[in-house]
Amino acid sequence: MLYLLLSIFFNAILFVIIKSFAKFNIDTLQALVVNYLVAFLVGVLFLDNQTFSSSIFNQEWIIGSVFLGFLFIGTFYATAITSQKNGLSVASVASKMSVVIPILSGVLLFQEVLNSIKIGGIILALIAVYFTSKKEKGEVQSFGNLLFPTLVFVGAGTIDASLKYLQSHYLPENQVGIFSTVTFLFAFIVGIFLIGYKIIFQQTKIKGRNVLGGIILGIPNYFSLFYLIKMLEAKAFQSATLFTINNISIVILTSLVGMLFFKENLNKRNIFGILLALLAIFLVTY
Repeated sequence: MLYLLLSIFFNAILFVIIKSFAKFNIDTLQALVVNYLVAFLVGVLFLDNQTFSSSIFNQEWIIGSVFLGFLFIGTFYATAITSQKNGLSVASVASKMSVVIPILSGVLLFQEVLNSIKIGGIILALIAVYFTSKKEKGEVQSFGNLLFPTLVFVGAGTIDASLKYLQSHYLPENQVGIFSTVTFLFAFIVGIFLIGYKIIFQQTKIKGRNVLGGIILGIPNYFSLFYLIKMLEAKAFQSATLFTINNISIVILTSLVGMLFFKENLNKRNIFGILLALLAIFLVTY
């Protein structure tokens, strides 16, 4: 339960930082790339009696780590573009509704059994995510604008499902730290190529405030992944239940943070969504 609470907490911290980027005119991609470098360095610092050497590239999970590195930065960038094109609500709903992917993978790949009460709770959770996140119009205005919300949905869900698969089949408990560290390294490498392209072909310049934003983001980002994997290892609940609780709790907490620190108003739909979310959590843990 502690790991679950820490995962929710660090994801909420990420929300506060990312939400602040617009206020300080921070370039999301530049901050994102720096963030992955910082997360990698934090991981190296916290490695327990493990050395970061070439031997890690012989681990069974290394291909999965590379795959997740691409997914991390690609999904995050797609989320930023979705927010710009379609609005924050569309980006939020696309990301959190993706919980259906790890839920289905839990049933299909790990033979997890969901009774009617849990299924009802999961359905309520999906409805709750929509109502809780509905703070602005953010409507998809054309078929072409469906691309990035779809990428967010598929990317976020695939990340969660992949983490569960790797944790169950290839990742020993004593290698969670090194796995998280290496995954952030690969995300940083992918980001360097993206930044290089923008510098060469779009004359983009690196700015200090973007670097600072990435540094601030990188520390909680490392722990958000670390404790998500530890949460799955603990096996307090089935993965379908864990992902539902994790996602819906993040939605509730970030909504409250938005109200308290960013003066966002909770309308009747938001309050209804939070109440549904609480009922959903009760049902999936019943």
